Amino acid sequence: MEQPAEKRSDRKRRLILEAASTVFLDRGYNGTTMDEVATLAGVSKPTLYRHFTDKERLYAAIIQLTADDVDKVIQLVAGSLADASHPREALQGLARKLVTALMQPELLRLRRLVIANAERFPEVARAWFAQGFERVLATLAASFERYAQRGLLKVDDPLLAANHFTGLLLWIPLNRAMFTGDHASDPAELERYANAAVDAFLSGYASR
Repeated sequence: MEQPAEKRSDRKRRLILEAASTVFLDRGYNGTTMDEVATLAGVSKPTLYRHFTDKERLYAAIIQLTADDVDKVIQLVAGSLADASHPREALQGLARKLVTALMQPELLRLRRLVIANAERFPEVARAWFAQGFERVLATLAASFERYAQRGLLKVDDPLLAANHFTGLLLWIPLNRAMFTGDHASDPAELERYANAAVDAFLSGYASR
């Protein structure tokens, strides 16, 4: 008899998190109210507060939810570079997919939200960075280390190389999106950045 109640509870929690994500991304932390989240989720305020006792915990929960998206990016990195015989071809394929994935409007808006509240909620920001971008960098670094062991790249510091690669890839489109608030990306332009990033990266890290 308890199972349907548990399912209803899970469904209401999901509705709350979906509504909270929408409101936080649209209005920011300061502009979000628990009343608005409850209304959008279609739940009562007592129900909302049973799941999340305050706005801070609700905010932390929606940031944590993005871990699943990070896992997809990590699988993308690992799969694209696994057992490649030609680094340029593999890196070009990865760069195009990676810049497209990381420049999605929802992810950019989430990034802006986390950065805007990093001083207020440093633990949430640190956890988001550690569970997200740092894991992507670690996966990329491990692939570069394997390439170096096979003589396909000349890499002394794989993690630094991973940072160089992502920096070359994201510096232009990401900074433009963060500073202007324009989250739309031209696929042809992203492909040009991807190809140029690989060319620049290999000019410094290719085996000779």
